[in-house]
Amino acid sequence: MSRQEEFFKHIIDGNTTKGEFITLGSAMLDGETIKDAFVKIPLKTMNRHGLIAGATGTGKTKTLQVLAENLSEKGVPVLLMDIKGDLSGLAQPSPGHEKIDERHAKIGLDFNAKGFPVEIMSLSEQDGVRLRATISEFGPVLLSRILDLTNTQSGVVAVIFKYCDDNKLPLLDLKDFKKILQYCTNEGKEEFKEEYGRISSASTGAILRKVIEIEQQGGDLFFGEKSFDVEDLMRTTRDSRGYINIIRLTDIQDRPKLFSTFMLSLLAEIYETLPEQGDSGKPELVMFIDEAHLIFNEASKALLNQIESIVKLIRSKGVGLYFVTQNPTDVPEGVLSQLGLKIQHALRAFTAKDRKAIKLAAQNYPDTEYYDTAEILTALGTGEALVSALDEKGRPTPLAATMMRAPMSRMDILTPTELQNLIDDSKLALKYNETIDRESAYEMLNKKIEKAEEAKAKLEAKEEKEKADAKAKKASSRTTTRRRSTAQNPIIKVLTSATFIRSVFGILKKVI
Repeated sequence: MSRQEEFFKHIIDGNTTKGEFITLGSAMLDGETIKDAFVKIPLKTMNRHGLIAGATGTGKTKTLQVLAENLSEKGVPVLLMDIKGDLSGLAQPSPGHEKIDERHAKIGLDFNAKGFPVEIMSLSEQDGVRLRATISEFGPVLLSRILDLTNTQSGVVAVIFKYCDDNKLPLLDLKDFKKILQYCTNEGKEEFKEEYGRISSASTGAILRKVIEIEQQGGDLFFGEKSFDVEDLMRTTRDSRGYINIIRLTDIQDRPKLFSTFMLSLLAEIYETLPEQGDSGKPELVMFIDEAHLIFNEASKALLNQIESIVKLIRSKGVGLYFVTQNPTDVPEGVLSQLGLKIQHALRAFTAKDRKAIKLAAQNYPDTEYYDTAEILTALGTGEALVSALDEKGRPTPLAATMMRAPMSRMDILTPTELQNLIDDSKLALKYNETIDRESAYEMLNKKIEKAEEAKAKLEAKEEKEKADAKAKKASSRTTTRRRSTAQNPIIKVLTSATFIRSVFGILKKVI
């Protein structure tokens, strides 16, 4: 048996699967495609998370597109975080190309062009289904971790949430939270001190500065109502294809705090909402996070710990997370160790640092007698990748250099007219794009402060009136006393007595 025949058998035996699967392409050896040596991923292992890595221009986005298409075809909803804005073409079929036909002939797969059911979503003012969440839904623990607060500051946030719960004050948006922060150390400080203990103005000031940082990155657009229901990410079409939900993030690349805030809140909400699934034939939802380094580079230690915990736990809910980035070293080791599928496109060795990174990347893949992994990582062409997955029993499949299949949908963005038509036809846009600003903590506290000020003003007016009345009464009392004193003077008594008057008038009469 030749080396190529041994390799073919090695790949086929290692990719045997009884259930549903996704075909990525065909294995390669010594730069040649081995036709029909298909590299497959069991659908049931797609909740074991994954990594798509490689240098710019090596085909990461097209690989993401292929996975999203095939998951949709299998009835699995998909969520794509589109940082570069180049995934909307999934809604339209590929126009085809001779190079695509040539590639698929080498692989041994037919090429069928088609579009897929797509929802366009947005965190900002871009067009699309608006994604929002309330402050209350975050809760004190998650909000404190996102704001990177100290233990003392986190305790203050917990007290504030308790106060709002006890007093039925809804915390919906950032202005609600900012208002209660100001209230607890100003107008309401005595109330807080009596019921919950004294709140330090230094602590609330520090928290407020962190809130303003989030606000400046667009958090005021994200926090509020109508809150997005994660069940709407799980939709399928009448012909049982999963919706591909694309979140347009092109305008928040320089706002990683908002990106991290949204991603972590969404994962937490999904984890709280979905029931335990155990092992099933396919995942409930698969999420692809493009430019994943934006999360990890700016995340605090507490936030990284939270992400790592959710990555470990959320797969039991049937949710798969796939990180797309340039180098595996962009992903923390605690997260990287949880990733079952690794698709590594070419890396470029331009510097000593690059060569060191390639050696480290090569160590993430199983040993094989057929490849020098570190060497082949720099020799892969565009649309080629090293693939290591998990079989149905959770064992790593043989490492295979793979010629990846081409996307069935358009490898380009939608035109402005196509994009607008897609959004106009969206039922979710009608459901979520109305801005709601109902009475919440901000308005209720303002009313409470106004009532307190009115009551204070009335009390002060009453006190002033009482003082004026008392003063007037005192003055009146002095006048009455003077009159009484004059009336009681003996000389006055004699002069005003009737006897004295008669005597005087009698004398006057005689004189006359």
